[in-house]
Amino acid sequence: MRKALICIAVLLCGLTSSAQVDTVAEASAHADTLVKPQGGIIAMKGVFLAPRTQRDSVLIGDQLMYGVEMRLVEEGTQFAFPEWKNDPRGGITAVSPWLIDTVKVTRQKKGMPRLLDIKAGLIVTSFDEGLYELPQIVLQRHSKDGIVDTLYFEPMRLEVKTMPVDTATFVPHDIKGQIRYPVTVAEVLPWAVAGQWAIVLVILGVCLYLMFRKKGEIFVRPKEPAHIVALRELDKYRGKEMWEPSRQKAFYSGITDALREYISERYGVGAMEMTTSEIFDDMKKTDAPAELLSEVKQLFELADFVKFAKFVASDQENAAALPVAVRFVTQTYQSEIEEISPQGRNDSGSGRNDSGSGRNDGDEGVKGRR
Repeated sequence: MRKALICIAVLLCGLTSSAQVDTVAEASAHADTLVKPQGGIIAMKGVFLAPRTQRDSVLIGDQLMYGVEMRLVEEGTQFAFPEWKNDPRGGITAVSPWLIDTVKVTRQKKGMPRLLDIKAGLIVTSFDEGLYELPQIVLQRHSKDGIVDTLYFEPMRLEVKTMPVDTATFVPHDIKGQIRYPVTVAEVLPWAVAGQWAIVLVILGVCLYLMFRKKGEIFVRPKEPAHIVALRELDKYRGKEMWEPSRQKAFYSGITDALREYISERYGVGAMEMTTSEIFDDMKKTDAPAELLSEVKQLFELADFVKFAKFVASDQENAAALPVAVRFVTQTYQSEIEEISPQGRNDSGSGRNDSGSGRNDGDEGVKGRR
């Protein structure tokens, strides 16, 4: 009995010593994150480079997660991550910002902060074959006590490969032709029915046309003048609510589109398919006032900045946009009326003379009767 008790005691001592060894080993494994902040430079471990899809090699265009793992970090500790700058000449390229995740939370005694296992990294890739050395990751750790430490993580290497081509056994093949499937009734039937309905509609339309033509009741709606159409379209963009930054693109697009249609109808310039410079190069050949053209050109250039360069116009520019467009339409329309009006006034004047002469003849006739 005594020997049995001694054996049990020895066994318990062995288990206790092994548990202590495991605890010491775990503490040494996490020693890089258990360093107390002293306001200095600390060399760290825990950097990782993991492919997002499990492969035995990294090919061009594969995406990998490059980052660091920090364990047993006290809650409330803050980290400043470095900014990654891609090399325009190629090499390793980051395709995402820093992604930070808390993978484990360890609770301590009451009143003590929790310990966090943090995993942070960004997604990188490469489109060039070669062996690359990834940049060193340097973090700043701000403890709750106000102490700032600089953590240096050792860099890693990445080898990017291409898909090898076996030139010894590779046999090139010609491009295969398009596969032609037989035509079925289900495919032809909808087209046949649609064709029959189209023929019926055409016959019906011809019959209605002939009926109304005989009766003389065909009504053709007259085309509205270009200035009326333009002013009606411009009137839709009145109000300060159209000046909001999120609606400025639609505001300037609507104004310039209305002016483009007016210029096309009024001057015969293909403004709808032209750039701003091309429009006003052709408009210089017209009778439009140069000062007015300069204002409208500035409006078109401002609209180009808003539509294509994400420029946000000021309230003063927004308030002046619509009046410039309206003034251009009204002044050019009035100049057209002035060109036509002298002939109309002469005709009306001659009519008045004729009527006047008629009245004179009438007076003479009255005198004769007297």
